[in-house]
Amino acid sequence: MTDHPDGSRQLVRRRLRVRGRVQGVNFRAATCDRAESLGLVGWVRNREDGSVEIEAEGPSPAVAELVTWAERGPPAARVDDVSAEEAEPLEAEAAFRLRA
Repeated sequence: MTDHPDGSRQLVRRRLRVRGRVQGVNFRAATCDRAESLGLVGWVRNREDGSVEIEAEGPSPAVAELVTWAERGPPAARVDDVSAEEAEPLEAEAAFRLRA
């Protein structure tokens, strides 16, 4: 994590796509619980192709920890692949939520 010249901490945002057996196994709810415990904001949703999409924003170490967690997922999940890309922080969300 880098600091701005004014001394404030920089936020990062990552967009993840998680593939495998990740729907119907409590993945979204577990992602919300984990993200909230890390103090992150953003959202998680199921995709029509059977994957789960996550956007998470917060301090870099906390976002990195969520990415690491997503590579395993909750106990009933089987994660085959996680792709991650950077996104522009929005600084407009107040919580982490489930999306339809």
